[in-house]
Amino acid sequence: MLYYLFSYLNKNYSIPGTGVFQYLTFRMAMAVIVSLLVTTVYGRRLIDYLRFKQVGETVRNLGLEGQMQKSGTPTMGGIIILLGILVPTLLFARLDNIYVIMMLITTVWLGAIGFLDDYIKVFKKNKEGLAGKFKITGQVGLALIIGYTMYFNNNITMRQEVKLPVTYDAPVDFHMRGDKQVLTQDIKSTKTTMPFYKNNEFDYAKVLKFLGPGYEHYGLLVFMFFVIIIITFISNGANITDGIDGLATGTSAIIGLTLAILAYVSGNTLIADYLNIMYIPNSGELVIFAGAFVGACVGFLWYNSYPAQVFMGDTGSLAIGGIIAVFAIMIRKELLIPVLCGIFVVENASVILQVGWFKYTRKRFGEGRRIFLMAPLHHHYQKKGFHESKIVTRFWIICIMLAIITVITLKLR
Repeated sequence: MLYYLFSYLNKNYSIPGTGVFQYLTFRMAMAVIVSLLVTTVYGRRLIDYLRFKQVGETVRNLGLEGQMQKSGTPTMGGIIILLGILVPTLLFARLDNIYVIMMLITTVWLGAIGFLDDYIKVFKKNKEGLAGKFKITGQVGLALIIGYTMYFNNNITMRQEVKLPVTYDAPVDFHMRGDKQVLTQDIKSTKTTMPFYKNNEFDYAKVLKFLGPGYEHYGLLVFMFFVIIIITFISNGANITDGIDGLATGTSAIIGLTLAILAYVSGNTLIADYLNIMYIPNSGELVIFAGAFVGACVGFLWYNSYPAQVFMGDTGSLAIGGIIAVFAIMIRKELLIPVLCGIFVVENASVILQVGWFKYTRKRFGEGRRIFLMAPLHHHYQKKGFHESKIVTRFWIICIMLAIITVITLKLR
């Protein structure tokens, strides 16, 4: 909203300084600052309110050191993160941008699902919370909206180098890429970024190339399948990772910062050309959202680091996982997620492997056997005697390394 106000003032009254709101970097910095203020200042008030209302976490005794001391710690703190994201985005982003609109929908959608789950647990005294099938239905529903919009919305395009005669009905632009003259078109496409593939670009439609001529018409089905898997897997992965103080929050902040960098270079035509990576028109506005997301995670970490004064609950964990997944899809970097979100992937996989192996061995040998002392993986290390703070620190370091690897892979051919 402030973007439109200051743009109006600059255009009609030429007030000195109002033009600075045209710069993405300035608005991103303001989004980070406001997000930090919202989460730290108003976060304390919300924590006190949650404690007053006795919105405390019910902890099951799993035999972990210091676990029962967390019983009664305020939960549903994810509301702080949601406010830290939504307020700066509404203030500083262009609200007519389709990418920003979809990120706002994602935040509210998954935040609402997580809130409902926490509400049932806390106020209805149902430890199971919202049934898993309803969570999955909500995540799949969001994925269908995102996938459909990405495929059909005319404002979502990618820039592709072409040669005459062109085959797409779109304006042809002339650009200089270094000393080379190139012709480009902004077209709708099912292409995405894939490291170690030709030009680091992969077309989802090619998965069905074996069907013969006309396979391109089924590209939507493949794209939708990947979108559904990515959103549900990463959203649930963040939820599972949120098991010890500061783990999910810290890793999400690192991932969010990496995505902010990727969004900036993907939305800047000069940098994208220089780095020879996919340019996505109008996606640069996502940097403001990313700044708010990182600021919200860091601000919440002030209260969520060991020993945690508040837990985010599903209100926060489902939302931040979904935000990361959808954001990556928006900038067509979703196939980098297995590396960038390696912590979420491993945590999720540890639970799948543990449950699967237990069921298999119980059926095969009559008794269930386990791969880990306890799943997810961070609980395995707790059982081995590692302190929470040491586990979190090591996971953060791994996450930073994975983020660096993710950025480097964009330049590898």
